[in-house]
Amino acid sequence: MKFRVEREVLGEAVSWVARALPTRPVVPVLSGLLLRADGDVLTLSCFDYEVSARVEVPAEVGEPGTALVPGRLLAEITRSLPPAEVDIASAAGLVMLTCGSAEFALVSLPLEEYPRLPDLTAVAGTVDGGLLATAAAQVVPSASRDDTLPMLTGVCMDFDGHKLMLAATDRYRLAVRALSWEPSDPAVRATALVPARTLADVARTMRPGRPVTIAFGDRGQDEGRPADGMISFEGGGRRLTARLIGAEFIRYDSRFPKSFEASAELPAGLFTEAVRRVSLVADRATPVQLAFRRDMVVIEAQSDGRARAVESVPVTFAGADQVISFNPHYLLDGLAAAALTGQGRAPCSGDVEPATAAGRIRLEFTSPAKPALISWADGDASAGASETATDSGSEDGNGAVHHADAGGVADGPERAQTEPAETAPFRYLVVPVRTPAPG
Repeated sequence: MKFRVEREVLGEAVSWVARALPTRPVVPVLSGLLLRADGDVLTLSCFDYEVSARVEVPAEVGEPGTALVPGRLLAEITRSLPPAEVDIASAAGLVMLTCGSAEFALVSLPLEEYPRLPDLTAVAGTVDGGLLATAAAQVVPSASRDDTLPMLTGVCMDFDGHKLMLAATDRYRLAVRALSWEPSDPAVRATALVPARTLADVARTMRPGRPVTIAFGDRGQDEGRPADGMISFEGGGRRLTARLIGAEFIRYDSRFPKSFEASAELPAGLFTEAVRRVSLVADRATPVQLAFRRDMVVIEAQSDGRARAVESVPVTFAGADQVISFNPHYLLDGLAAAALTGQGRAPCSGDVEPATAAGRIRLEFTSPAKPALISWADGDASAGASETATDSGSEDGNGAVHHADAGGVADGPERAQTEPAETAPFRYLVVPVRTPAPG
């Protein structure tokens, strides 16, 4: 094998594939990154039986061939190379990399022990890369990072004709985003529970106007049954596949209340910045308190014996004057995600950033003890669904919210799924923090 490639092109490709490498591989060979040179294309890939990544980049191939090298070491090397073209050649069990005056020799890993990359499964359809990236950035932060309940670490993708729904929850908040896509079969109905990290990695590389092909197994593409096996996302010469989580997601539409007793519309940028400033004095067990009046909301937080912050923001408010409190991290995540609806794009990093777009945030709630709904106010429909969300409860010393009855937005007895009403493109249901009554 022998080829030449641009340093920037190689570095970006290696960095992207290396993100999918296992942190603690079961066997050493799974830490390898596969290089395959053929024609005028260099293909870089990895696979650990759970996640695979593959990218194709242009290269001047002198001798076609394949080599397996330590992936993370190659990523570190390519990040530090001088500004020059990179020559790579394999011989006698070594892979030689030359860039300017820098030379590296990497010991090849045994190719015969490396697993075969998963084949592309049945193509389900395509979606605009920008839409998928924005939707992922809105829902992924709501997925749990606790592996004890795998269902909560995934993003549920519901495919129903030309409508695609993404949903994620960690019990204390539930994010749902609706978007359109182009199915291969307009009658498709399926559900896939995708690891949240995989969807976040997909979002980092997708761009508006670039179609992303989604493929998964035939099972599950009828009668809405959960899909199994692997799912793949491919676009712009990159393909990422992951094993689906073998669990059934909650019936999330039934968690959204049919109506609310109070509704507030707030300037997105001003309100988000004020919440962030006030949250600086809050510790893990301290909520941010919102006191709503007819034309103003007072935002307050304090830490025992150390600091207190108060700020007010104008509001258009309907309902009786009320005070409601939230975990500041959860509240800021919801505000930033809702603002992406108004911005119409996802951050390049794939992470939700603070909202700065002009526009208004809608916050709806019934009482300080029941889940509240955050959505984008400009041009969206009323947020409605089929059933009332479950009751909320008190916060423990670690900032987690516990419930007196059925639990959080992901808990409680299952109810029959009904067709949801017309809803906002993005909805974020968050459980308030129940604060002790004064006196």
